[in-house]
Amino acid sequence: MVLGIILVDHGSRVAAANTEFERLVREFATRSELSVVEPAHMELAPPTIAEAFERAVAAGADEILVHPFFLAMGRHASEDVPAQCAAAAAQWPHVRWWLTAPVGSSPLVFDAIGERIAEARKASSATRKP
Repeated sequence: MVLGIILVDHGSRVAAANTEFERLVREFATRSELSVVEPAHMELAPPTIAEAFERAVAAGADEILVHPFFLAMGRHASEDVPAQCAAAAAQWPHVRWWLTAPVGSSPLVFDAIGERIAEARKASSATRKP
């Protein structure tokens, strides 16, 4: 079995935001040492979820785990992404797929928030005048 990972964000009209997400996905792929990791945007920009499924299957994946890169289990993570995944996966009935919980459900998110707060305070104290 070859596991493919698809990380899905919302997508943006701001090209730099999409590029940054795709960079993050490449970094995750390098760190995870997984052979099949694809980015996808739910809307507004390519690659779409369907395109990511197609690339993952073409790379040999016969199992696909989709991670909605969202903070909460809102409508996009609970309805839109699963619906788009089901439609995309229908082309490959032999491929098993499933979803993770959104990233915001991880306790590590609190560590990341704390890190960003510490960075902002440090930057602010460096520029603050007495």
